Order: sequence, then C-alpha cells, then structure tokens
Amino acid sequence: MKKNFSEFKEFIKNKKVAVVGIGVSNIPLIKFLVKLGADVSAFDIKDEKTLGNIADDFKELGVKLILGEGYLDRLTGFDVVFKTPSMRIDSEALVKAKDEGAYITSEMEEFVRYCKGKIYGVTGSDGKTTTTTIISKLLIEEGYKTWVGGNIGTPLFAQIEEIDEKDMVVLELSSFQLMTMNSPIDVAVCTNLAPNHLDMHKDMQEYIDSKKNIFLYQEDNEVLVVNRENEITYAFEKEANGEVREFSSKRMLQNGSYYKDGSLYLDGKEVCKKDDIVIKGMHNVENYMAAFVATKDDVSISTMKAVAERFTGVEHRCELVRELDGVKYYNDSIASSPTRTLAGLKAFDKKVILIVGGYDKHIPFEPLAYEGYPFIKELIVLGATKDKIKAAFDKLEDEKNIKVSMNFVSNLEEAVSKARELAEEGDVVTLSPACASFDMFPNFAVRGNVFKEIVMNMK
Repeated sequence: MKKNFSEFKEFIKNKKVAVVGIGVSNIPLIKFLVKLGADVSAFDIKDEKTLGNIADDFKELGVKLILGEGYLDRLTGFDVVFKTPSMRIDSEALVKAKDEGAYITSEMEEFVRYCKGKIYGVTGSDGKTTTTTIISKLLIEEGYKTWVGGNIGTPLFAQIEEIDEKDMVVLELSSFQLMTMNSPIDVAVCTNLAPNHLDMHKDMQEYIDSKKNIFLYQEDNEVLVVNRENEITYAFEKEANGEVREFSSKRMLQNGSYYKDGSLYLDGKEVCKKDDIVIKGMHNVENYMAAFVATKDDVSISTMKAVAERFTGVEHRCELVRELDGVKYYNDSIASSPTRTLAGLKAFDKKVILIVGGYDKHIPFEPLAYEGYPFIKELIVLGATKDKIKAAFDKLEDEKNIKVSMNFVSNLEEAVSKARELAEEGDVVTLSPACASFDMFPNFAVRGNVFKEIVMNMK
C-alpha cells in the first residue's frame, strides 16, 4: 500500500535536514525541501566558487552551505539526512549521524515510498538505460502520461505531487540507489548481472544483494522480470514474493518473452522480426524482450512492434557519429564495463578498431580479452586501466597464442587520431571503453560528447 505524501510533508516540516552532495539529483531536492518548510543544510566537498550560481541561489533560499575539505565532520545534530547515492550507508559520518538519532534516507527512497503512479524499476549490470528508455517509449506510445527518472531523465521527487495514480513512472536504478531501498516496486526488471562497481562494493555478493532490493519488498500482486539465461538473475526467482516473468534469447518459454528463428515472441505470439528492430545486436533483442514482458499488462503487441521498428536508440550507446573516408565512427561511451563493451562489439558484423580504457572499477578485463578478441581488429588503450587491460591481453597471448595489436595513447584526441591512422575504407571505429570515465571526465556523457566533437572536427 502506497503511503500518502501528506505524511511526508507533515514529517519534514521544521526538521533540521542535511543533504549530502550538491549534484544533479540533489539540487531540485534541496529547493523542494525548503518549499516544504524544512531547515536545510547542503553539504559538498566543492567550494563556493566552484558551485557558482547554485551557491548564490541556495543562500537566497536560506540554505546553509557546509563546503570544502572535512565537510562531513560537521554532519551532526540533524533530524534527517539525505545521502547522495554513491555514499555508503556504513560510512563513518552516516553511522555517527544515525547513532545520534537521525533518519538516513535518499531522494530515490522517498520517491518510491510516496509516488502514487505505477513504478517500473529497471536494474542490471548492462542494458539498464536502453531497457528503461524502451519501456518509457512503449508506455508513451500506448497513451500513458509517463515520467522517467532514477539514473536518467530528471530527478522526480520534487515533482511527486504532479504525478497521478493513472501515470506511469520508469526508473533506472543503480546498485547504489538500491543498497538501502526498502519499499515495494510494482514491476521490477533485472536485465542481467556480472561483476561491476567493485571499487564501491565490498565484494560481488554485496553488489548482488543491493540489486535484490528491487524485488525483495514486493507483495504478491507485483512483478519481477528476470533474464532466464543469466545464472544470477535466474536464481532470484527463489526469493521472489510476486509473479515472476522470464525472457530468454536461447529457449522457448510457455509464458514470457523469447527469441526464436529471427523473431521475438511474447507468450507464444510473434511481436516483431529481429531484422526490423532499428537498434542492432543481440543485447538489444534482450532489452526489448525484457521491456515486452514487463509491460504486457499495460501495452498492446501492436504498440510493441511499432516502437521496435522506430526507436533509434539512446545517445552514447552504439551511436553512429559520422562516416569519413569510408570509415564509420561510433560513440558507445555508456559502455562502462567489459560485458557491456562485449555486447557492443557483437553488434557489428566485422572486426572493429576499439578505443578502450578509463577509470578503474576493479572489474577483471580477462572476459574482454578472451571473448572479445575475435571482434577486435586493433585495440587503442588509454586511461588509468591501461596496464590492467594490457595484462589481460598479454595473458591471452601467453595462454592461447592469440595476439591482438595494441596501441597506447594518453588522451582521447590521440586515440581518435591513432584510429584514423590505422583505419582503412570500410572499417568501424568505436569508443566503447569498458570502464567508467572518472579518471578523465566527470561522466560517460561528457566523455561521449568530447569524442563526438573530436570526430566531427576531423577534416
């Protein structure tokens, strides 16, 4: 049973509230909490100069700014603390605040707790963004007022009072957002799971456990969608409280969505042909099947077919930037794990020149080397992980006598220049880094935009 938002309004009024992190999702949150009558302090390691206009806006609203080195030492004496998603609940500052009696939460937890609309939550190691976007396109095409948030779209908590019971909400949820989630989600989708974010999680088990929170609090009338061909997500079925629905790229299912002989099926009925889907690759077939089986109570098969044959994909995901001298350049900057890069490589029908490397999430690169080599013509390596990537491909050569040509560069501009030098007419160059961007860029979108700019500026 959804809680009434008036309860939250009553609860938060006049409370001393700390919001940790002045980032994209927390800026509207801070303004909203002020509007609801809370006494708000905003915490961030950035200084006032870096925050610029945001700092001025907040001061005008009466928000206290607690900034700079050691800012978390002052997280004391609050009734409520909204943490930023990447902040671990067991961090010293939060443990201390909780011991003092503070209620620790996050923008996303409160949104799920009080949202009146039907919530579709999507998580997984790969395919989250595309699956979330497909689900939203299906619901919009079917005629629903649809809100998209979580990791993509806009922060929704500040708009919660505008969301109606008849509306649909689609959330892309990361393991960080789910770590402390304890409210039911109407339809939970888990695309797949493989090692990821091991720089933030203690181990793989903690990563899996955080993902499970997307369905563990469901009731029997709610739905869990899992990938039948992924051992980890398939095992979730044993713990599910609601209805379980499967999708499979390898076997026919009595109920569920599956792929067979070039077509996608839902509960035994053909939805569309694989070749008619605009976005290519078997990973996108799986994303569509997950979306079809998730939305089957709300969306018709004819709508599903129409969207599959029209939707051109998500920016920064196998996105064609341009063709120059007969060479196609693709931006797949969103691929921040080896499994996601592998999926992208398999979408091409030829070996590619691959630009790879970035921030170290402590994920092994052996899968990229051992499964990826048949799809790689040349490897261009950069970033903090270059030695680890080199070691994985050296190991492949030592153990299997398979050599992949590697080229090392120090930045993205050099990488594109090297790719152009190596490419011949008919080649494909793809930026698909298999790593996060934080060693060089604030996020994958900035990295993708810089890559596109470099490629577009080539004479």
